[in-house]
Amino acid sequence: MAMFIRVDVDNTVVEKTPGLAAKLVEVCPVKIFKLGSRPTTVEVVEENVDECTLCDLCMQASPEGIRVVKLYE
Repeated sequence: MAMFIRVDVDNTVVEKTPGLAAKLVEVCPVKIFKLGSRPTTVEVVEENVDECTLCDLCMQASPEGIRVVKLYE
């Protein structure tokens, strides 16, 4: 389990936008996302979450589908 942040994914939002799941996998520089069991969804790679640089690229790609929660504030 991550110590510094939590990444929440709302796949109901991701599924509504064609290509968004693949885009999320592509934009993350530390590979926090992988394609889910359905190609229109993503899953969080838990062992990579603490590598997050808070670059905001995933939230720019899907402002309503991805949320990065800082656990230290």
